[in-house]
Amino acid sequence: MLAAVVLSFAGMCVALALAWRYQCRSHNAGMVDPVWAAALGSVAIVAACLGTGHAINRAFVGTAGGLWGLRLAMHLWRRNYGHPEDARYRQFREQWGEHAGRNMFWFFQLQGVIALLLAAAFFVPAFNDRAPVPLALAVAALIWLAAVAGEASADRQLRRFTAVATHRGQVCQVGWWRYSRHPNYFFECVHWCAYPVLAVGAPWAWATLVPPLLMAWLLLKVSGIPLLEAHLLRSRPAYKTYMQTTSVLVPWPPRKSSDRPLP
Repeated sequence: MLAAVVLSFAGMCVALALAWRYQCRSHNAGMVDPVWAAALGSVAIVAACLGTGHAINRAFVGTAGGLWGLRLAMHLWRRNYGHPEDARYRQFREQWGEHAGRNMFWFFQLQGVIALLLAAAFFVPAFNDRAPVPLALAVAALIWLAAVAGEASADRQLRRFTAVATHRGQVCQVGWWRYSRHPNYFFECVHWCAYPVLAVGAPWAWATLVPPLLMAWLLLKVSGIPLLEAHLLRSRPAYKTYMQTTSVLVPWPPRKSSDRPLP
């Protein structure tokens, strides 16, 4: 397993270094997002190919992780390529000033470290030689399908909403976005819950619990929701009311604006 992990991490670092080189010319650091997703999806395929676990475990990891990474990378590429730099990255660039190039490089490489921690969800099942019981395989497949379909649906709803010129500066509250301020992030967290089901009984099974918890923490407390909502509060007047009525992550029926904000 160690050799596969080292190889994957080295490949991730190279991919992110190339993404950093691209942003030096384009001044659009947002292109790291599709590169990161594609690279992490590729790690799932590497784990499946180099793993020594049961064939069913490896097939699930390679297929599920690879398709997840492909869909997310295509979505992020479509969203970021040829468009202005994401406000979060633009804020970093302004804060770092003349050191932006150097700091951005190490920020990109930090994404590789995070990806390596998330990849535990791929490596542990891929090296688990126990065949999954049919129920566990079915549960894992249902979790993965619901998560990827839900995230794709939320992304599509937001893309269609923002494509309408009259919606500029407005808050999307259609579909999943009526029940969660960040349904795409919610389904992203759910996606990482599929792999621990296949790792039950494996020596390092506990490590597969790190990815969903890490992803939730990053999105809720670090670089996801806090930075994004700070920008949305400045750019969309109605967003404050939206925050008061709509769940931050888990889809939930909206409140009346006079009630206290949802946690």
